Amino acid sequence: MEVGKLNAEFRSVGKSHLRQVRAGGKIPAVVYGGGAAPIAIAVDPTHLMKALDPVKKTNTVIELSVAGLAAPEKLTVMVRDHQRDIVRGHITHADFIRVQLDKDVHAVVPIVLIGKAEGVKLGGIMHQVIHRLEIACTPDKIPVKLEIDVSHLNMGEAIHVSDLKLAAGIKPLAAGGTSVCSVTAPKAEKVAEPTPEQAAADAAAAAAAPAEGGKPGEAAAAGKPGEAGKAGAAAPAAAPAKGEKKGGKKE
Repeated sequence: MEVGKLNAEFRSVGKSHLRQVRAGGKIPAVVYGGGAAPIAIAVDPTHLMKALDPVKKTNTVIELSVAGLAAPEKLTVMVRDHQRDIVRGHITHADFIRVQLDKDVHAVVPIVLIGKAEGVKLGGIMHQVIHRLEIACTPDKIPVKLEIDVSHLNMGEAIHVSDLKLAAGIKPLAAGGTSVCSVTAPKAEKVAEPTPEQAAADAAAAAAAPAEGGKPGEAAAAGKPGEAGKAGAAAPAAAPAKGEKKGGKKE
């Protein structure tokens, strides 16, 4: 199968016809757009993949030959959408849109960042916000990818859609203020908060620590209220006067 060329057959709609299409090893598809009525077709999924350029993929312009119509048609189309089986991954349905080589079409192309930003060299982190960009241009100008040089980007700076230098005739469809990528400073390391058990243990250790220049236990004793009164009560009684016996009697 030649790249950019694909054969298809007109099909009837309805569940029974869909089963017949799939039983024959083909998948249902639809051609629409261009101001004409949609056409239901059946295509070989293997031939469809071979018709796509391995680099451009769904942005490949295809010459679609449709058999089974009153008058066989050759249509210029592109793959607008397709569905795959969730488990096996093979294509189950495809949508084609009619295009004209001299009129703009919408296409989605990948964005590739090249170079190492100055901010990253200083420890910053590169964030790529969008990886694909929708554009409008004639089919022959659809690029394979958009390469963006980020080597000049410093810490705290960003590149927006309006900053992109696209080839003549290519228009971005995203808002100009949309951020493509940016360099941000790394976040400071967060200090872990102590658990309640750790906090209680630290407080107990601080209370038991000796005062500066003192002996262990002095800080705790000095800090207890009423200690001075207890010390006074425990002091020995005054010695009896000369000539007196205990109890206040003279000899």
